[in-house]
Amino acid sequence: MGLAPAVARYLVYFQYVGTDFNGVAAVRGVQRAVGVQNYLEEAAKRLNSVEPVKFTLSSRTDAGVHALSNAAHLDVQRRQNKPPFPPEILVKALNTHLRHPGIRVLQAFRVPSDFHARYAATSRTYMYRLVTGCACHHHLPVFERNLCWALPADRLDVAAMQDAAQHLLGTHDFRSFQSAGSPAPCSIRTLRHISVSPGLASPFVLSQESRKLQFWTLEFESQSFLYRQVRRMTAVLVAVGLGALKPAHVKEILDSRDPLGKHQARVAPAQGLFLKSVIYGDLGHPRLQTDKT
Repeated sequence: MGLAPAVARYLVYFQYVGTDFNGVAAVRGVQRAVGVQNYLEEAAKRLNSVEPVKFTLSSRTDAGVHALSNAAHLDVQRRQNKPPFPPEILVKALNTHLRHPGIRVLQAFRVPSDFHARYAATSRTYMYRLVTGCACHHHLPVFERNLCWALPADRLDVAAMQDAAQHLLGTHDFRSFQSAGSPAPCSIRTLRHISVSPGLASPFVLSQESRKLQFWTLEFESQSFLYRQVRRMTAVLVAVGLGALKPAHVKEILDSRDPLGKHQARVAPAQGLFLKSVIYGDLGHPRLQTDKT
């Protein structure tokens, strides 16, 4: 008997507009909801692997949340002792057979057989987009409606938001910002970077509206986050920007370790949130080492 064909493990980066999906994770069973992973694995069936291809996700995102770059690992075992797919061919094949225009595979890399897309990640960065000067969500250009949070205010106290954000930097118990249903056994996390800054002007805003609308970007970087931590931190920082809270209140909320408190129970809408990047230390995107075995 001949040797079984080799199994090749790949790390793939992919992006998606989350509006149409029930999150990134696959939805199993007969539910009508569908996740990004469902479409990726459906496309991977065309690779004709000996074993069905399963995507092991780096980062889970909720319904309506987008990703500029998420990641996953997958194993492909070709038939008839064929050599592993070159990464660029794998990317082309997956994109060719993807049946949803809101998903795109960006890159693929060979990685060792024990590589794990979730546990090997050393950094994750999320970005949240806000817009002020918009009386209600329906005053936004249609192209932006599912890509930002329209605040019913003409301005934000950005300096106060930046002061408040400093209380969140570093290693803390972020239990106050964790939503129910989190599988994490420990709520201690290290927030390495947080920023509040003017965002780029939207190319979809008409000139007569451009002076009214101001976009803002919040960024958060950590090795990992709790369930809905970023959206809850965003909601509290927005409350500071609108004058409903003082910067010092953010430290009080953090120290309370109470996820059910009056202010920290707020959750920013999903549509403004983007997973911006996932980094893998020594494997570091985009210069990943290849598995030559």
